[in-house]
Amino acid sequence: MTERGDPTVGPIPEETILEVCGERDLPRMGVIEQIWETDPIPIDEVESRAAEAVDSLALDEVPDGGEIAVGAGSRGIANLPAIVRGVVGELQSRGYEPFVFPAMGSHGGATADGQRGKLDALGVSEETVGCEVRATMEVVEVGTTPERGVSVVADANAAAADGIVPINRVKPHTDFDGRVESGLSKMLVIGMGKQRGAKFAHEGAVNWSFREMIPQIARILLDALPVVGGIAAVENQHDDTAILEGVPPSGFLEREAELLETAYEKLPTLPFDDLDVLVVDQMGKEISGTGMDTNVVGRREFGFEPEPESPTIGRIYVRSLTEPSHGNATALGMADLVHRDLIAETDLSKAVINTVTASNLRGARVPPIMESDYAALVAALSTVGIVGPEEVRVARVTDTMRLERLYVSEALIEEARERDDLRVVAEPEPVEFDGEGGFTAPPPSPDAD
Repeated sequence: MTERGDPTVGPIPEETILEVCGERDLPRMGVIEQIWETDPIPIDEVESRAAEAVDSLALDEVPDGGEIAVGAGSRGIANLPAIVRGVVGELQSRGYEPFVFPAMGSHGGATADGQRGKLDALGVSEETVGCEVRATMEVVEVGTTPERGVSVVADANAAAADGIVPINRVKPHTDFDGRVESGLSKMLVIGMGKQRGAKFAHEGAVNWSFREMIPQIARILLDALPVVGGIAAVENQHDDTAILEGVPPSGFLEREAELLETAYEKLPTLPFDDLDVLVVDQMGKEISGTGMDTNVVGRREFGFEPEPESPTIGRIYVRSLTEPSHGNATALGMADLVHRDLIAETDLSKAVINTVTASNLRGARVPPIMESDYAALVAALSTVGIVGPEEVRVARVTDTMRLERLYVSEALIEEARERDDLRVVAEPEPVEFDGEGGFTAPPPSPDAD
């Protein structure tokens, strides 16, 4: 027993789970593949296409040799180093002095070094993009919202520059639905606002929805700061770069709303609307801001925004945390069960900083910790009702970005045979475990790390 004030959190032994749940017949699992038609930008053209996108920026007001702050975030955007390098190189060729700044709110433990480290982990550094990276948590206040008096702040380095260019992926947001969700405007409001701005925005979202707040604050920032436009990326179902476009400040919100509609069409999702159990091999901040995309798993932990209409999932088991997350496991609260390896990789203080900043305390709740994959699967199946191994609906995915291939149970294999958008890749076989109760089968995505 530990002393009061010295709590410990450890895994539940597999033996205990089996004593409570009893031995169970597990479903046989096969592999299916979603059939998607995509037309990505060739990888060797991404850098040049990013450079071409600079043509659409409003650079006329930037003086010759002026400094331009290029914002890069903490998300796992496909080809991010090449996109940033292309923009930086083109600005330099036009005689400007670009620098990169982290536009990621409170991520990286809300420290300048932590945010620089986040960029470095994503391949964005002075060596890879060819310009200085200036990281600070200092902000300047540029205004307040007219009705609610919310302070509007911005990264001090960016605000002092002669021009600002955020680079971000436009995609459905994990926390709310609106005309403008995750993209250039949100990067200005929350990413460029650092921890202080992110905290102001998330506090306001409790009783003032993001869907109303982000456009209003974005307009204030566009009026007050030298934002010359942004570089918007849209990715396809394979998380490849499908669109790279320069968006001038005059069409910021309007064009972003149009790109969001395209992003919804290309969003990879689970091919089933209801599952008894979903196994997620890894979650992480570069996969989604919440670690797992709420649009994929059908859960939100905020409590003040409506849940996605689908899918419906009985139990979610998460096995690990990605290295670029640097311990920030903000999706803990969305899981029902987690593997002990995930907890060992978690820096709970970072998760709490992130979730407190986001007014989302539930996000850092720690679910039951399982000693093994076998114990987790038994516990999950034992808590979804009386359903046999031939009928239970189980899927295993690499993460909520890579969803082309999935392990699925027999019932879902049979359903897949009747659908034109799915293909059976491997017939169902018994699930095998190693000597420590871990899955022996590799992650379902062929390109998994």
